[in-house]
Amino acid sequence: MTVPPTGIPAAERPPHPDAASARARVPEARLFTWPLLIGLVVTAGLVVLSLFVGVYDIFGGEDGAEMFVITRVPRTIALVLAGAAMAMSGLVMQQLTQNRFVEPTTTGTTEWAGLGLLLITVLVPGAPLLVKMTGAVVTAFAGTMVFFLFLRRITLRSSIIVPIVGMMLGAVVGAVSSYVALSTNMLQSMGVWFLGSFTSVLRGQYEPLWAVAIVVVAVFVAADRFTVAGLGQDIATNVGLNYNRVVLLGTGLIAIATGIVTVVVGNLPFLGLIVPNIVSLFRGDDLRSNLPWVCLAGIATVTVCDIIGRLVVMPFEVPVALILAVFGSFVFITLLLRQRRHA
Repeated sequence: MTVPPTGIPAAERPPHPDAASARARVPEARLFTWPLLIGLVVTAGLVVLSLFVGVYDIFGGEDGAEMFVITRVPRTIALVLAGAAMAMSGLVMQQLTQNRFVEPTTTGTTEWAGLGLLLITVLVPGAPLLVKMTGAVVTAFAGTMVFFLFLRRITLRSSIIVPIVGMMLGAVVGAVSSYVALSTNMLQSMGVWFLGSFTSVLRGQYEPLWAVAIVVVAVFVAADRFTVAGLGQDIATNVGLNYNRVVLLGTGLIAIATGIVTVVVGNLPFLGLIVPNIVSLFRGDDLRSNLPWVCLAGIATVTVCDIIGRLVVMPFEVPVALILAVFGSFVFITLLLRQRRHA
């Protein structure tokens, strides 16, 4: 029996009246640490730097202050919201599937969202932005559920097969979208939608992205449920968790984030894959304590890529999606090789 410093055996000591509250404060103590505060400062510095990077002279121009409010501020807010939402969507999807190689762009969710946006645009040409987002969210939800149901019907001997299946489904959906776009003379518009650039983000157009902040908050609140659901349906049911309801909740949050970001910004490939994996390499797999890190890392990654895109061929811009695809594909291949080596 272990004897504590007080000399009273642990088994014979009465519980301290504040023991429950102390245990409740443990996650908070783990969340807010000095390294996290340093990461917050670094990310904030990148966000501030983004406000002052660009071709237009906001200090010397006659309407510099107005352009700053119309373009730079909305663009930076969009970087923050999109980066945090897509990174956390990838983390939730990896937790529910217990697979490190899945995220919205490797499971076809983004392609389904684009198909919904295309169908709404074709069927209702004058549809407002809210209707387009609703169509993208609905199809993204349906497509993600198809992916989950497909995984339940097949036996996978390797975790690498899961993203391959998702990419195959996404390719099929993308082919259908291309056919519809070609038939309706909207192929160029679809290419612009999937460009993944913040160039067109202006005041009056980015405001729907604030809805993804709800997704971020909901993921924080339901983090423990996602962790238990990630252990499998049998274990989750044994501890009293409604597994199917949690999966529906997670799928809904992923669909909302993916649909809105796809409509407003476009495709952000591999973001939900690289950020959670890099965080897990350094911090382990504790979902709740990793959430702030994933959020900050997602914001920092998108912001850095956007700054590079604005500087590398100035006065022109390289789409963020292109830089993310190059960086993300490198990380994806590295993870695959690492998985094979461990196996």
